[in-house]
Amino acid sequence: MSGGFGLDNLPWGVDAAGHVVVALGDEVVDLAALDGLDVAGEVWRSGSLNAFMAMGRDTWNLTRAQLQERLAPGKEVPAAAIRPRSEVPLVLPFEVADYVDFYASENHVINMGRRLRPGEDPLPPAWKHLPMGYHGRAGTVVVSGSPVPRPWGILPAAAGNGETSGASGGGPAVEYRPCRRLDCEVELGFVIGSGSPRGEPVAAADAPNHVFGVVLVNDWSARDIQAYEYRPLGPFLGKAFATSISAWVVPLDALLPYATPGPHQDPPAAPHLAVQEPRNLDVHLELRINGAAVSETTSASLYWSMAQQIAHLTSGGASLRTGDLLASGTISGPAPGSEGSLMEKGGPWLADGDEVHIEGWCGTRGQDWVSLGAVTGTVVPARRTEAS
Repeated sequence: MSGGFGLDNLPWGVDAAGHVVVALGDEVVDLAALDGLDVAGEVWRSGSLNAFMAMGRDTWNLTRAQLQERLAPGKEVPAAAIRPRSEVPLVLPFEVADYVDFYASENHVINMGRRLRPGEDPLPPAWKHLPMGYHGRAGTVVVSGSPVPRPWGILPAAAGNGETSGASGGGPAVEYRPCRRLDCEVELGFVIGSGSPRGEPVAAADAPNHVFGVVLVNDWSARDIQAYEYRPLGPFLGKAFATSISAWVVPLDALLPYATPGPHQDPPAAPHLAVQEPRNLDVHLELRINGAAVSETTSASLYWSMAQQIAHLTSGGASLRTGDLLASGTISGPAPGSEGSLMEKGGPWLADGDEVHIEGWCGTRGQDWVSLGAVTGTVVPARRTEAS
């Protein structure tokens, strides 16, 4: 059994030696030690996928076809190129250029709006007219398995706390302390391979040609810090401390057979955001904390698709760069048990030592399926700072 990593998948990764590898069943194939590929060996020894991703879709497709032929059953593969997958540590697979996190799930937006802005319309006025997002910190994107220290932030002081700062100007007292409402978010990430010139918008129909592959994303969130800081400019420290991604980048072409129509868009999308159906990917997503199932959902319900997000991002003149990470935003379904974050469930919040595990797949898991692997992270205590 391929474990979801068959010839129809062949996800890309980078090992601790800086070699580009692909997963095939329970094994890893080191492309630096494999013959029969047109791409030069130095690309496979470059320490990341960026050099290969920058070569464009024609090269990606040709190389993937060559690998499917070269690794087919019965073909002889050099022993030096094969290692057990369980024995190969992986690093961040690509150098992240820019990081944007969208807000594409209507169920999530409604759930969050009711909690963050009680008494108001949970959907912001512009939400159904454009894919909303925020620009995150590329330098805090980490590979699956990396520890996640509890972040610090400036927050309203607790009553009677003797360590508060003064309330100058008549404002409330605040304190600098570790987050107490730490959350996780179940997301997909689209990895940009081919860039685009600044000032030239990418059409929605052409957007998939820029996408090298897909990763799982956990956009860790400090909800108390986020709630205090987010008006008027949006998330900052509440989202700036860690974003975990899976170590395997699944080729977009491996997931296209699982394309599915998205929810009806009303009002109709602006002409430059209009896309043909099917516009979404049906990726099943499961969230576990300390091994216990918490929720399960699917990306089929996303209101704004990958292509629409890319078209909107570039519509004002912004360029795409090789290594850009564009995350979907938290993916939630309509029913209890399909929430993509703990805040939507009313907690409980993450404690030090908790391990968060998000798994993704298309098809029927364990049978005819394509796996996205998993993204994991363990919360560790807040680090002491000079100010603390």
